[in-house]
Amino acid sequence: MKLSRPARRSLLVVHVTASASWLGLLALGITAATTGQPAAVAASVRSMGLFADRLLLPVAFATLVSGLVLSLGTPWGPARHRWVWIKFWLTLATTAATAFALRPGVHAAVAAVAGGGPLPDAGAVLTGPAVSLAAYVFMTVISVLKPWGPTRRGRRRREAARGHRDAVHGGARPTRAGHHHAGSRA
Repeated sequence: MKLSRPARRSLLVVHVTASASWLGLLALGITAATTGQPAAVAASVRSMGLFADRLLLPVAFATLVSGLVLSLGTPWGPARHRWVWIKFWLTLATTAATAFALRPGVHAAVAAVAGGGPLPDAGAVLTGPAVSLAAYVFMTVISVLKPWGPTRRGRRRREAARGHRDAVHGGARPTRAGHHHAGSRA
């Protein structure tokens, strides 16, 4: 399946926007952890609770699904390049961490401040959003830089495609102008 340019661009916007939504959660966590005002702590933590309940899992799944569709619909493929493979597993890990660690930590903080108490552990509202944001920033960087080259599967597919092209063009490779030059690709 190959995505059209408008479809690929639209999915890329969804993918990057969903990934960037962690900034809001981290800002709320920083506010809750650093302010000395009980009302601001309570408001920040309650907002984080709403974020955790209504937005985090849909955003995490949107990031995962849009990334998977992008990899399937572009030449990068889901398992042809190491950077795509790493992004997939990191996105899967952050999605699982959101469901099983971040949300329970935020809910515990909400329960603590709802009764008028102080924030029991700043780590509960800072660590998850900070780690998730760092993971998504790292994934954005490797999406731009595309380091590490192809996987074994990607190299095999590339070699098979070259073999097919060489067979079709009789060992000659086409140039941009459509002319053929003899010789193999280096």
